[in-house]
Amino acid sequence: MNSAKSSSLLQRDSFIELDARSRARTLLDAGSMHELIGPFDRVTSPWLALQGVVAQSDDGVVVAKGTCDGQPCVVLAIEGAFQGGSLGEVGGAKIAGALELAAADNRKGIPTTAVILFESGGVRLQEANLGLAAIAEIHSAIVDLRRYQPVIGIIAGTVGCFGGMAIGAALCSYLIVTREARLGLNGPAVIEQEAGIAECDSRDKPFIWSLIGGEQRYRCGLADIYVEDDAQHIRSVVGDLFRRGVPYQHRSDLHQDFLRCLAEVDTSAQATPEAVRAIYRKGFST
Repeated sequence: MNSAKSSSLLQRDSFIELDARSRARTLLDAGSMHELIGPFDRVTSPWLALQGVVAQSDDGVVVAKGTCDGQPCVVLAIEGAFQGGSLGEVGGAKIAGALELAAADNRKGIPTTAVILFESGGVRLQEANLGLAAIAEIHSAIVDLRRYQPVIGIIAGTVGCFGGMAIGAALCSYLIVTREARLGLNGPAVIEQEAGIAECDSRDKPFIWSLIGGEQRYRCGLADIYVEDDAQHIRSVVGDLFRRGVPYQHRSDLHQDFLRCLAEVDTSAQATPEAVRAIYRKGFST
């Protein structure tokens, strides 16, 4: 490694190494962060203890209100270290409720934006249907708010974004990913369990990242911005995207293009990163 690259790495302030609360604080203007329904409010999941699981006092979701470059903003950060970032009744309600309030602010003339930090395996299995309902409410709230202001999603690492929250990420106005990010509807372990190790070896990390990692998802058009793991740079990119405003067309409006991509998939052969990129290029250029 040359000295210039080594110096750059040493000066970098890792975003991935921060916990959810610190990530939210990094994105908001200094001194502006105010946490809603925080850990001292003791709003915990009523279901985990019944199943012998220790609950967390904020249910693994941080709702931080403040300003970003002087503009009202709410940051919704999922703590991947708690239950794999899974969403249950309480955590899901915190995210959906905050997004709904942000949309209500906009209808009152207060231009409130939102950032969602996705570190989630999807629905919390211990809460099943309650978690699924909460994630559906999040989807609805994202679609409502993005009519007024950009909803920015960030997948940094190390958990990634899977299940219903992957759909939430796809609904965002803009999606930022790092090289360490992963994005998929089903996680590698689930695919291996259901389809067998010949289909997906979840222990083959290079293979996994080559197909669902941040760079691949960006090159396939499933993410908008590909960034290094640097907290200040990510904050700068978020500010730029807010200034860009609501996109002319959201990714979820391109369903016909995605259907063309799916029609090109040959399920009899093992997918390769290059083949997947080619399919997306063909599907979106037709």
